[in-house]
Amino acid sequence: MKPEEVLIISNGVKKEAGVLALSIGEYMKEKGIRCTSLVTMSDSDDITIPYSADFVISLGGDGTVLYVARKVHEMGLPILPVNLGSFGFITEVGKDEWKEAFERYVDYGDNLSRRLMLKVSVMRKRKKIFSSYALNEATISSSGTSKVVKLELDLDNTYAGLFKADGLIVATPTGSTGYSLAAGGPILMADISAFIITPICPFTLSNRPLVTGSETYCTIKVKEGQRTNIVLSVDGQASIELEEGDEVNIEKSRSKALLVLSHKRNYVEVIRDKLNWSGEMHA
Repeated sequence: MKPEEVLIISNGVKKEAGVLALSIGEYMKEKGIRCTSLVTMSDSDDITIPYSADFVISLGGDGTVLYVARKVHEMGLPILPVNLGSFGFITEVGKDEWKEAFERYVDYGDNLSRRLMLKVSVMRKRKKIFSSYALNEATISSSGTSKVVKLELDLDNTYAGLFKADGLIVATPTGSTGYSLAAGGPILMADISAFIITPICPFTLSNRPLVTGSETYCTIKVKEGQRTNIVLSVDGQASIELEEGDEVNIEKSRSKALLVLSHKRNYVEVIRDKLNWSGEMHA
């Protein structure tokens, strides 16, 4: 379906973003499509998404897409993530491929991936003090020098255990190739409807990553007697300092991130090449 108005959101730190945004704008004008552009300098910028926009092009890297997804997913806007560096796990469309990916979406619509997102909230003394969404993960960990924290995990109001670790990660399938993977979590195919709960360097070796259905309601409680400050980080961008007694609630978001992909490579090819699954030794 041909969009009526395209919104370009560029990472202003990337020098190429401005030039490419102008080129995309000229193309859209030739096609009779209205085009507006916004520039962000950090993942904390507060931008206003015009209600008239019905398609978004993200210019940057994976971090830019995570930022954009949190801004537009509730509006149901498709996002074309264009990578201005090497291919990312999410931004698999190269700067020379955006036109083909866009035209494929307009003509066929078969390169749209619907990605599960997390809804994250913090309760303190029975009051909600923070809420956000995540495309990759929510992480609870020490805010300073790495120290063991004590976190209680409940799944669907059932006590699942006390974790003594550097932290806990709750990741989506999209986020399974990010921080969760570095912490020893599994890789999930992007279209699976599930969460990954991954302990970070657990004190007890029996604490292993857990894959659970996306309908599961996760509650992580910050236990008393912590020896370090604790922070909740959402997609490595939005964050809040936690206190003893706080509860972090994580559930499936009702809305999904809609990502327009390249038809030149699929998810398996991306992870194969990024992780060097060649059967050879890698330093």
